[in-house]
Amino acid sequence: MDKVVVMKEINQLLDIYCEGCYVKKQLTNERGKTGAHQFCISDCTVGDQLQFLGREINKISTAPNK
Repeated sequence: MDKVVVMKEINQLLDIYCEGCYVKKQLTNERGKTGAHQFCISDCTVGDQLQFLGREINKISTAPNK
């Protein structure tokens, strides 16, 4: 996977699903910003996908140059 492609996928996910997310907004009101962030990291399927893409970027960045 190319780094630019991964970054575009990340931006697309954030724009489509995270921007204006009702669940995050509600959890921020109930649990605060940290509680909402914790939900996004541990329970949200979009958060899981973002973490996967982040690991892919790390693989690309740390791969030896050919």
